[in-house]
Amino acid sequence: MNSIFAKRRARLLAMKAIRDNYVPGDKLVTCPKCGQESERKAVAEGLSVCPHCGYHWPIGGYYRLSTILDPGSFRELNAKYPPADPLSFPGYRGKLTAAQHRTGLNEAAVTATGTIDGRKCVVGVLDSRFFMGSMSAAVGEKITLAIEYAAKNKLPLIIFSASGGARMQEGILSLMQMAKTSAALARLSDKGILYISVLTDPTTGGVTASFASLGDIILAEPGALIGFAGPRVIQQTIGETLPEGFQRAEYQEEHGFVDAVVPRARMRDTLAQLLMLHEKGGRA
Repeated sequence: MNSIFAKRRARLLAMKAIRDNYVPGDKLVTCPKCGQESERKAVAEGLSVCPHCGYHWPIGGYYRLSTILDPGSFRELNAKYPPADPLSFPGYRGKLTAAQHRTGLNEAAVTATGTIDGRKCVVGVLDSRFFMGSMSAAVGEKITLAIEYAAKNKLPLIIFSASGGARMQEGILSLMQMAKTSAALARLSDKGILYISVLTDPTTGGVTASFASLGDIILAEPGALIGFAGPRVIQQTIGETLPEGFQRAEYQEEHGFVDAVVPRARMRDTLAQLLMLHEKGGRA
């Protein structure tokens, strides 16, 4: 019976992955970075990466999980956790409903357990298609519950961030999630459990100022914008020209904020190696 459920869940993940692989265009797609055209099939086979310049298109949460987790190992956590409208913000409920219909998601976060090269872990993903991956109270709660699940079951935690920051329609309740997720990660760290944070394009605002920056190991996808305020805001505030590549993943790695910039095609193998090294270190 368990094998039947495992196969059903694997098929569900595969279907969601296909739906989420949303590289724009028809037969040919134009890269927004280099401007060159590529066949959609070639881009999709390359995990939504431009074959000419290496630009990484944003990808959906379920699709990202399918590129990382072992087939059939996906088990979603708190799948039905709904968003709320605590401030009765004008038009917010309608926009939530539209985002849900457009993406098939309940909220901007997907959390799950699974295995990477046979090693069990907890994985969270922010999906930038849903309100730009912004952190609502529901998103903060889902991330916190995933952290607490990892702590309770002594499992390594991996979170892929892609966010425009706190969700303004929920005001202070959204900002409170910064403290809540950070406190949960502090408890996880006290137990000596590994947390790997992966920053994707873009990771900004309150997410950067909380759980995205608290990893024991911080990885980033190439070219990802990483920061609190955006570069245009900073440049206008200080009245100075910013260095080339400012706030991009490579710049952040050079200045010590990111441990390594890892292309999408190598992300699964990199995570598998880190989990293996952590597992061996724990036994030692």
